[in-house]
Amino acid sequence: MNELTRQISIVLRTIWQRRWLAVAVAWATAVVLALLVWVIPNRYEATAKLFVDTQSVLKPLMAGLAFQPDLDQQVRMLAKTLLSRPNIERLMSDPGVGLGTLTDLKREQAIDRLSARIKIEHSGGNLYLISYRDGDPNRAKAVVDGLVNLFIDSGNDSKQRDSQDASRFIDEQIKAYEVKLVEAENRVKDFKLRNFGVSGVSGQDYFARMSALTDEVGKLRMTLAAAEQSRDALKRELSNEEPNVAVDAPTPAVPMAMQTEIDSRLDAQRRSLDDLLRRYTDAHPDVVAARRMIGQLEAQKRQQEAERAKAAAKNGGRVASSNPVYQRLRIALAEAEANVASLRSQLGGQQERLDQVKATASRVPQAEAELAQLNRDYDIMRKQYDMLVSRREAASLGLKIDQSKSMAEYRLVEPPRVPAKAAFPDRTVLAVVAMILALAAGGAAAFGMGKLYPTFDTQEALQAFAKRPVLGTVSRHLSLAAERAQRFDLIRLSGAMVVFMALNVTWIVLLAGGIQPH
Repeated sequence: MNELTRQISIVLRTIWQRRWLAVAVAWATAVVLALLVWVIPNRYEATAKLFVDTQSVLKPLMAGLAFQPDLDQQVRMLAKTLLSRPNIERLMSDPGVGLGTLTDLKREQAIDRLSARIKIEHSGGNLYLISYRDGDPNRAKAVVDGLVNLFIDSGNDSKQRDSQDASRFIDEQIKAYEVKLVEAENRVKDFKLRNFGVSGVSGQDYFARMSALTDEVGKLRMTLAAAEQSRDALKRELSNEEPNVAVDAPTPAVPMAMQTEIDSRLDAQRRSLDDLLRRYTDAHPDVVAARRMIGQLEAQKRQQEAERAKAAAKNGGRVASSNPVYQRLRIALAEAEANVASLRSQLGGQQERLDQVKATASRVPQAEAELAQLNRDYDIMRKQYDMLVSRREAASLGLKIDQSKSMAEYRLVEPPRVPAKAAFPDRTVLAVVAMILALAAGGAAAFGMGKLYPTFDTQEALQAFAKRPVLGTVSRHLSLAAERAQRFDLIRLSGAMVVFMALNVTWIVLLAGGIQPH
């Protein structure tokens, strides 16, 4: 502590020895710094506060009906990209900014200055502070006003542009999927036409049909076998009966109730034909066979009638009377023959169907796999198409919402304004700093001169410098004139410092009161 005090006292004595140098340097430094403080150009700061309200009433109402982007994230990204070069160029083209007619080099420099001086600060939430400093307060205000308009217009334009681009992209995808959907439908149609009777029926259905047809064929075979046995029994009984019994007198006409064998067979075949026509078409094999049988029986009936007429003419009017038992057996045999023919025809038809089903059943698994693949592709495309259509409706609704400008509302909390006082420099603070720097410069100049040309005020200082013992000292005695001169010098020094401080304080007070260059 004593050493520090000693060093301070040495510094002060060194400065005091060259006090007038310190005063001169302080005055000169103060004047130069005062001029610098005065000539520094003013920078006026224009500010504006903008609030973006993304909590619209439409937002919860449109949930699930329309696509809703993250508006908060979009606003933050818009604030970060607001100072892009295209936006700065648009801002410079504003007549209020006054930077439209510049050379290329100066225009580039102006763009760089604008980008460096514009500040966009996020003040929490969706509140943004836009500020800009310029030597011209009107231009500073015009720049901030242009930035606010650019912020609002860019937000609305970007939302609408994004929605329009999304709608356009979805429309293009829908057209592409329509083409794919038509192609898939045509492939399914062509496959069903090529595999008619196979596609659309599962393998289980075919095996069930095969089992049912096999059972039906087995039943028909059993029924046919029983019908053939009955027919054979009738044939044996008919072979033991005489067909005719001779009589002398002409027999009366046969009553209508008594039918010949051929008539009975004709009636049975016609009934069978009627039954077949109710179930099948004219081209069915059973129908064709029944009609062929009816034609043969009708020809046989005409032949028998002709033979009977010839026999009656040959016997001179004597005819052979038919045996009633024989006739009944013939009728029963005809019905049995018709039944056997009908059963054979049915058996043939069912056997043909069974063979067709067996031949087709081998193609069913492959057809099922191909059809399943085609349907799967079609279902995927159909699902994507329906999803795109629903997205297009949602995008269309979102575009209408964006055009209504109701999802995000821009509120100008504080319109652009420029305070009357310049934001930079703060000349009051600079004047105080200049006064302190002037005093420090004077003291430093005096101390530096003392180090260049050192003097020794005490015996200890001389001994420390010379590193030799000091043998003695001589005291100085001032005369009255010297004392008066010393006091006068002190008065002049005090006056110079008082005037220095008074001028600096007055200068600071004037600057604090608002005086400043224009």
